[in-house]
Amino acid sequence: MEVLLAQPRGFCAGVVRAIETVERALEKYGPPVYVRHEIVHNKYVVESLKNKGAIFVENLSEVPTKAVTVFSAHGVARSVEEEAAARGLPVLNATCPLVTKVHNQGKRYMSKGRALVLIGHAGHPEVEGTMGQVPGPVLLVQDVDDVAALTLHADTPVAYITQTTLSVDDTKDIILALQQRFTDIQGPDTRDICYATQNRQSAVRDLSKLVDVILVVGATNSSNSNRLREIGTEVGVASYLIADGSELNAEWLKDAKTVGITAGASAPEVLVDDVIEALRRIGPVAVSVLPGREENIEFRLPSELTTA
Repeated sequence: MEVLLAQPRGFCAGVVRAIETVERALEKYGPPVYVRHEIVHNKYVVESLKNKGAIFVENLSEVPTKAVTVFSAHGVARSVEEEAAARGLPVLNATCPLVTKVHNQGKRYMSKGRALVLIGHAGHPEVEGTMGQVPGPVLLVQDVDDVAALTLHADTPVAYITQTTLSVDDTKDIILALQQRFTDIQGPDTRDICYATQNRQSAVRDLSKLVDVILVVGATNSSNSNRLREIGTEVGVASYLIADGSELNAEWLKDAKTVGITAGASAPEVLVDDVIEALRRIGPVAVSVLPGREENIEFRLPSELTTA
């Protein structure tokens, strides 16, 4: 069986920064370190950090007084920041810098008197954080039907921002609907949309032209991992989202000569290796990596971790 690996795949710079923030905090301050929400959406990563002394909570009320606290890569609302400050919690902010950039874009648009539309998925922690960061009402739209349902007049000054784990392809129809609906509308440059999401989606489209089955390594609660599986399915290739090799089903591969593997932005490479090992238990495999876009982006850690 031939196995083709998408390039790029797996960890993005924001995820690397978030995980390293927790690891460096454990080294500097010692365990336990409290993390609000899953640092990234991947069980393997979360369990690995738990084993090193991280404690994951959903509410700051679960954090003891003066305990070092990390905000996850998804970002948090101002109310969470204010609660942490009121309690005097020492906080390390692992919010992805690209998410912070979206927060700042939203604030700028609103300061100019524009009605603000956020394109994203209801209930996603990044969306909740973004809506809670902007000082004013944020109108959430998930699809073009939501755009049609907006009660704003056509000449209302409007601006839009997007959830970073959506790609240019994911948002283009919604943005077009907004532009057709409103006469005075502004939005960020498409280059501001998360590079990692776009690159991984482009890579899986390239992969889909060459394989019979696509295996996406990632968590079921990972938005970008689910989207990678959906893209494979949309182009007509049988596609499956699996956490690791233990979830591989040999029946999926019975007629496959070439299998493609990719991974969501929060899935570590060790899990890709685990899936390849699971394939080897079915039969001999030849693994190769597709040519693709090389990523060299690095984000600085929180300053508290880089100073003595």
